[in-house]
Amino acid sequence: MKDCCTPIEKKSNKQRKGFLHGALLGVLPHSFCIAFLFFTVIGSTIFTSFFRKVLLAPYFFQFLIGLSFVLATISAVVYLKKINNLSLNGVRKKWKYLSVLYGATIGINLLFLLVVFPAAANIRTARETKTISLATELQTIVVEVKIPCSGHAPLIISELKKIIGISEIKFITPNLFEIHFDPQKTNSIQITQAEIFKSFPATVK
Repeated sequence: MKDCCTPIEKKSNKQRKGFLHGALLGVLPHSFCIAFLFFTVIGSTIFTSFFRKVLLAPYFFQFLIGLSFVLATISAVVYLKKINNLSLNGVRKKWKYLSVLYGATIGINLLFLLVVFPAAANIRTARETKTISLATELQTIVVEVKIPCSGHAPLIISELKKIIGISEIKFITPNLFEIHFDPQKTNSIQITQAEIFKSFPATVK
């Protein structure tokens, strides 16, 4: 049977497929951060506790980032082999498809790191802001935390919210947290000695 697709349609379909594969691989490194945020929002303590332990694993995020590019490479190899172009010449011929694949992987990663997670963290904390008497004069500190990515911001905020006296927390990309608190109930020393900062060291700016 004759193929009814025109060369332009075939090219468009291949590039779309490459983008979808790259987008999927770009989401992969952030899957546990997304799951933690989701279960935190719906109030599932059991699942939130599980994903908290996963996010605390050292170098876990770096491993997933590396894995996403390894899988992108495997996907590219499978594609080139399928069309009998698994060679340097084949790479040169299909550079547009490969550019879409890797470009989507990188682009989705940047989208989550720079836009999605910072916005999600601040929207959530804004909804949970505690009401404190207007007579109370709040103090503010900015804490720099060594988190591997902005996807860990909801984890830091969730842990800090457990400290009595903290009114509001604002996440500032890439790793700063603006914390407003009632000095009659807590202080900067107590805040920076929170349990979460044993895994992710913090310093007051």
